[in-house]
Amino acid sequence: MDCYTANWNPLGDSAFYRKYELYSMDWDLKEELRDCLVAAAPYGGPIALLRNPWRKEKAASVRPVLEIYSASGLPLASLLWKSGPVVSLGWSAEEELLCVQEDGVVLVYGLHGDFRRHFSMGNEVLQNRVLDARIFHTEFGSGVAILTGAHRFTLSANVGDLKLRRMPEVPGLQSAPSCWTTLCQDRVAHILLAVGPDLYLLDHAACSAVTPPGLAPGVSSFLQMAVSFTYRHLALFTDTGYIWMGTASLKEKLCEFNCNIRAPPKQMVWCSRPRSKERAVVVAWERRLMVVGDAPESIQFVLDEDSYLVPELDGVRIFSRSTHEFLHEVPVASEEIFKIASMAPGALLLEAQKEYEKESQKADEYLREIQELGQLTQAVQQCIEAAGHEHRPDMQKSLLRAASFGKCFLDRFPPDSFVRMCQDLRVLNAIRDYHIGIPLTYSQYKQLTIQVLLDRLVLRRLYPLAIQICEYLRLPEVQGVSRILAHWACYKVQQKDVSDEDVARAINQKLGDTPGVSYSDIAARAYGCGRTELAIKLLEYEPRSGEQVPLLLKMKRSKLALSKAIESGDTDLVFTVLLHLKNELNRGDFFMTLRNQPMALSLYRQFCKHQELETLKDLYNQDDNHQELGSFHIRASYAAEERIEGRVAALQSAADAFYKAKNEFAAKATEDQMRLLRLQRRLEDELGGRFVDLSLHDTVTTLVLGGHSKRAEQLARDFRIPDKRLWWLKLTALADLEDWEELEKFSKSKKSPIGYLPFVEICMKQHNKYEAKKYASRVGPEQKVKALLLVGDVAQAADVAIEHRNEAELTLVLSHCTGATDAATADKIQRARAQAQKK
Repeated sequence: MDCYTANWNPLGDSAFYRKYELYSMDWDLKEELRDCLVAAAPYGGPIALLRNPWRKEKAASVRPVLEIYSASGLPLASLLWKSGPVVSLGWSAEEELLCVQEDGVVLVYGLHGDFRRHFSMGNEVLQNRVLDARIFHTEFGSGVAILTGAHRFTLSANVGDLKLRRMPEVPGLQSAPSCWTTLCQDRVAHILLAVGPDLYLLDHAACSAVTPPGLAPGVSSFLQMAVSFTYRHLALFTDTGYIWMGTASLKEKLCEFNCNIRAPPKQMVWCSRPRSKERAVVVAWERRLMVVGDAPESIQFVLDEDSYLVPELDGVRIFSRSTHEFLHEVPVASEEIFKIASMAPGALLLEAQKEYEKESQKADEYLREIQELGQLTQAVQQCIEAAGHEHRPDMQKSLLRAASFGKCFLDRFPPDSFVRMCQDLRVLNAIRDYHIGIPLTYSQYKQLTIQVLLDRLVLRRLYPLAIQICEYLRLPEVQGVSRILAHWACYKVQQKDVSDEDVARAINQKLGDTPGVSYSDIAARAYGCGRTELAIKLLEYEPRSGEQVPLLLKMKRSKLALSKAIESGDTDLVFTVLLHLKNELNRGDFFMTLRNQPMALSLYRQFCKHQELETLKDLYNQDDNHQELGSFHIRASYAAEERIEGRVAALQSAADAFYKAKNEFAAKATEDQMRLLRLQRRLEDELGGRFVDLSLHDTVTTLVLGGHSKRAEQLARDFRIPDKRLWWLKLTALADLEDWEELEKFSKSKKSPIGYLPFVEICMKQHNKYEAKKYASRVGPEQKVKALLLVGDVAQAADVAIEHRNEAELTLVLSHCTGATDAATADKIQRARAQAQKK
C-alpha cells in the first residue's frame, strides 16, 4: 500500500495529486510539438497536429501536413494542407476539427480528415486578418472567438447556428492584448482581455474595466489567464510571478500563490475535481510543470520534453512525444482507503479481504471491527466508489472483490450500485485499450453519458465494439444496436470499390428487419455519395412507401416513385408524385405516363375536376372519352358561362360528344335543354320575370302562376309533357294561387286524367272544405269513401261503404268514428257487418 501511494503528492494538508501514465505514445512525429499547432479534444478525444510554417522565423518551404491521432497516438488521418495559413485549431463538442485561417474562414473536418463544410467570420475579419483565435464550448455548442488585426473581437457562440457578434471596441487599444480568454456568464459568452495592468470585460453591449479583488500590488502586466472547465473559476498569471485564483465573475478571490517565476508560462490550465472544495492550477514552462493551489507549497514535476496540457472535467491530460499522462486530485474514497495508516472502513474491508485470501484469522478481526462500528455498508460503498476511480484493472478487481466480500455479511445491501460499477468499468477498460484510445475517467464517462460515447465509437468506425457494449448493457435496440447498424450502413455505402449489388446485399443481410433502421436514410446517404443505383436497390428494402417516394423524386426517378406510391394505396402520396411529374415533364409525356397508370389517371381526373378544368378536357380528348367529354361540357355550360349563347354552344358541344359516344338519350336530352333555354330566354324577354335555369316543370308552373295557362299548355305540347303530369302541375299551381274559379273551369275543361280525388286533397291542403266538397261528389266509386272522409262526411262515407260491402272501406270509416256524434254511424256499420255474416 505504501508503494501504491508513492506517486501521491500532497498539496497542503487536505488534498493529494497523482500523475499516472495513460499510454506510451508510439506516434512518429516529424516535428517538435513547439513547432506545431496543437489541438486536443476533451473527454479523451483525438489530437490534431499541423506544422506551422507560417511563423515569421520560418519560411514556408513545403506544404504542411494535418495529422489526426487518437489519444493513444494511433494515426486516424493525414492530409496535405492546401488552403491558406492557419492561426488556430480546435475541436467542437461533436469532435469536428475547426481550422481557423488567417482570412477568417473556418474549415471543418471530420475525425478521419474528411472535409465537412466551411464558414466565414465576416467581411471585417477578412479585411483585417486574424491575429489570434479561440475555440470554446458552452451549453449551446462550440463557439469561435476571433481577434482581428484591427484589435477588435468577433465571436459566434455556436458554429452550428452561426450568428456573428462584433464585440465593443476597447478604448485606447493600439496593440494586441498580452492575453485574453472567453468566459460564459449567465448563458452569454464574454471576452476577458488584459492590456498592461488593466483588465477589460467585453459583452455584447459594452466594454467595462474590471479589477480582481485582493490582487497583489506591483502588477504591470498579466501574462496568462485560464478559465476552468466549467467556466466558474479564473486564474491570472502576473509579471510579478503571482498567480491569482478566483471566481470567473471577478467578485471573489479564492487564493493567491507566488511561484517566484516571472517568465510567461507556455500553458496554464485548471485541475479540479467535481464537487471538490480544492482548487488547483497547473502551470507549464519549457521543462517545468507546477501545481499550485491554496497552500504555501506547490507540486513540481520535471518535463523531459515538449508537453501539451489538455484540461478535463476532473484533471489534466499531459502528452508529449513519448508519453500521455493524467494528473488529477486523488478522490476522497481512494484517499481514505489507500492513505498510509488509514483506519477508514473501506481500508479495513480491503485488508480483511486480502487476509481472507491468505486464509488468515486477521480477516475476521478486521471484519468484526468494522461491524462493531456499524460501518460495513459504508465500507462496501467506499470500495465500489474507489474502484471506479482506478485506472489499473488489477486495482479495480481488488477493490471490487473487497466490496463483494463485504456484501456477503450484509442482509439488505442493494446490489444495483455494485453491478452497475462492474458494467461501467468493463466498458471503460474496453475503450481505454491502446487500439481504441479513449482514456475516459469514471467521472467523465458519467458526464458524457453512454449515448455520446457510442456516438464517438461510431465516429471512429468502431462498430463491433459499439454493438458489443450495447448488447452487454442491454440497451434498447432503437437507441443501441439499430442506431449503430444504421451508421455502419451509411459508412458502407461510401465504399466505392465494392459493387452496388454486393453493398446492398451485405446491408440487407446485416440489418434485415431490425427495428428503428430506416433504409431510406441509408439510401439518401448513398445518393449523396453519387451512387444512385445503389440508393434505388436499398429503397427496395424500405417497407414504408412514404419514405421511398420523396427520395425517388429527389433522385429524379419520378415514374418509379409513381409506381411505389400507387402500390402503397396512399392517395395523398400519389397526388404528391403527380404534381411533381406535372412540373417535371412536358404535357404530352405527362399524359402518356398517366395512361399507363389507370389509378393515377383516375386520381388526377378527380384533381382536375376541382382545380384544372381545361386539363381535364384535354385528358378526355386525348383518350377519346366522348361520354365524359359531354358531361364536362354540360358542367361547363352551368359553371363558367353566363350568356345564353355561350351556354347553348357548350350544350351543343355536349350533344355532339354524346352522339359520338352513341348515347342518343343523353344527346336528345341535351338538345331539349338547348330548346328550353332558348324558350326561357324568350319568355323572359316577352313576359319578364325569371325563367332561365328553371326546370321544365318549374317553367310550366311559373307560367300558370303568372296567368299564362295557354302558354303553359303550348309548352307542354312542345316538350311532350304527359297529360297526367300537366294536370298535376296546373292543379298545384292554381291551388297555390287560390284561384278556385279557374280551378273549377279547368276541372270541367275535359275529363280529368288523374281523377278528382287529387282535387279534393289539394283543396283540403289549402283548408278549403267548401271547394273540396264540389269535387268529392265527382270522385269515382272506388275512391268515393276516401274523398267523403277527407271532407269530413263520415255518415255518407259509411252509407257508401255499406253499399259497396267492402270490409276495407268499413274499417277505414270506423277508424274515423271518434266522437259521440259518430256513434250511430259506428253502430250502423256493425249491424251491416252482422247482417253480412248471417247471409
